[in-house]
Amino acid sequence: MRIATWNVNSIRTRVGRVVDWMVREDVDVLAMQEIKCKPEQFPHEAFEQAGYELAIHGLNQWNGVAIASRSPIHDVEHEFPGMPGFLKGHEGPDLPREARAIGATVDGVRLWSLYVPNGRALGDPHYTYKLDWYAALTEYTRAQTSAHPEVPFALMGDFNVAPLDVDNGDPTVIVGQTTHVSPAEREAFFTLENAGVSDVVRARVPEGLFTYWDYKQLRFPRNEGMRIDFILGSEAFAEAVTSASIHRDERKGDAPSDHVPVLVELDLGGDDDGDLPMIFG
Repeated sequence: MRIATWNVNSIRTRVGRVVDWMVREDVDVLAMQEIKCKPEQFPHEAFEQAGYELAIHGLNQWNGVAIASRSPIHDVEHEFPGMPGFLKGHEGPDLPREARAIGATVDGVRLWSLYVPNGRALGDPHYTYKLDWYAALTEYTRAQTSAHPEVPFALMGDFNVAPLDVDNGDPTVIVGQTTHVSPAEREAFFTLENAGVSDVVRARVPEGLFTYWDYKQLRFPRNEGMRIDFILGSEAFAEAVTSASIHRDERKGDAPSDHVPVLVELDLGGDDDGDLPMIFG
């Protein structure tokens, strides 16, 4: 089973290259972020013609997440328990929730496509929102991995944190001065990992390989990027991973996303069970 994540930065702009890559790499499931459209605006036909069904969560031209799968998609959720909302200039528990999370079960594997808030700037309300989002995700992850350790479970997407110094090659991103590398964000990421998931890609790819490069100031030709896109898997998921790769070349060519795909291959031992409605309701 080949599972990937990709912040596509507008699926309507990049549908051709996304579907072409999926077919070329024989991808079974793709988690997408920043689709930037409502479900009715999503380019369904191109995916369906390539043999994929879709689960989509998008509210407007910002954010948005989706999952494409060759196998049937079950038990779709559009937010995880406790996921906070955000509205600039407002506080409280009932703020509108953005389209930043979608969960689904495919062939017995529980998958989440996540677009973690950017944070914008240290001290900005969006930074607090980001940390709160991480805290809620951590509590949900701890609950799921503790209650169902036998279920392969993965969080995939754009986490908007470079947890280690080797993950940051952008000279404008400075610890103590900018988001993505602040001590609080890094601690939030590590706390999430300690909730029952681990990075299943790092040990299988070269050190310092990035997943994101800003469009500005020749960041990609200079390789001044960041590693902020991850696949974090439970023990049951991690044990099934046989290989992993970061597809840097997808940052090249015409109209690329500023992110590239991250892919893992799983050997599930032929134990398929795509019907798990009782434990994820």
